[in-house]
Amino acid sequence: MINKPKEIMPCIILCGGQSSRMKEDKSLLAFSSYSSLAQFQYERLKLEFKKVYISAKENKFDFKLDIILDKSTIFSPIIALQSILKNFEKSHIKSVFILSVDTPFVSITSIKKLILSSKKYDTCIAQTSRKHNLSGVFNINILDKIDLMLKQNIHKVSYLLDICDTKYITFSNENEFINLNKKEDYEKALSLL
Repeated sequence: MINKPKEIMPCIILCGGQSSRMKEDKSLLAFSSYSSLAQFQYERLKLEFKKVYISAKENKFDFKLDIILDKSTIFSPIIALQSILKNFEKSHIKSVFILSVDTPFVSITSIKKLILSSKKYDTCIAQTSRKHNLSGVFNINILDKIDLMLKQNIHKVSYLLDICDTKYITFSNENEFINLNKKEDYEKALSLL
């Protein structure tokens, strides 16, 4: 049996949010046969990527993983992006694939399409009827823009995408990009497994 080559671009799963609408840490909710949504995402994505990391404020997980710590006390996806990109700033890595932990149905085919479409852009983001700002490819060269945004206290990912050379890739399957924000979303996702 021939092993298929894995994607060289690192994959980072965002697990550092407040989960305020879920009222508990969604990255730690049981999912499929795994003890947590984070482990489910980590295990499925490490089959496709040479390196998978979890971005979080602390190591709260009960499985072996590579973690990128976001040490800020502020909950902000822009600060998480800054921590992630700084982690690769002095490496040969030019871009990273980012996926929020709460989007467990994004297919490998869609991920590969985003990566293939990203080559000439600062960012390459998935969209269905709406934009999925934390599902896509981010180039290390946007770090200066993020630093400037944070100096100006701007924390909106949509603002970052507007000031970058962003490519949006449209996908037709809305269910693929379901966000598990509330208990009802989580229950729906469990029924789709």
